[in-house]
Amino acid sequence: MPGHCPPDETVPTLLLNKPFGVLTKFTDAQGRPTLAPLVPVGGVYPAGRLDADSEGLLVLTSDGSLQSQISHPRHHWKKTYWAQVEGEIGEEAIGRLQRGVVLADGPTRPAEARRIAEPPGLWPRDPPIRFRKSIPTSWIELTLREGRNRQVRRMTAAVGHPTLRLIRYAVGPWTLEGLAPGEWRPVTVEETSLRRR
Repeated sequence: MPGHCPPDETVPTLLLNKPFGVLTKFTDAQGRPTLAPLVPVGGVYPAGRLDADSEGLLVLTSDGSLQSQISHPRHHWKKTYWAQVEGEIGEEAIGRLQRGVVLADGPTRPAEARRIAEPPGLWPRDPPIRFRKSIPTSWIELTLREGRNRQVRRMTAAVGHPTLRLIRYAVGPWTLEGLAPGEWRPVTVEETSLRRR
């Protein structure tokens, strides 16, 4: 069962579906929502960041080596995102994302990018995104091997399609499958052996 762990069991690595609006840390001096009420497991820390206004897969671990592998750009771990963007995104914009775009901090690496239908079974966001009747939206799947600050949002804006909703679907071999917002599960021994991106 997601989010369940016997009191005497240690969980070296777990997967969390981080809800919108939650900070990727366990304490906050300003009283903003954190991971603390979602993950009552000691000794695990986020491997990489996921902004408060983004949702989806967050890996937490007590394994310093794994945390470094996921977090540091030199290891090139794949991270896959679902982005709902403003407007009807076309092949030209998708092609630019695939080839890499120039941002203020330099060109991005080529990415895997494709247009997708709205992911089936997707939970509603709370609060909902701001819809404008005169402007349609579309969904893309984007896979990166680098981790710049707010990179997906900056990339889609650079090709003329600002991101309205951003969900991280996968990190390396792990995905959101079976996890509702706020739920987590331990990574199994078998999955740990497959962790190399």
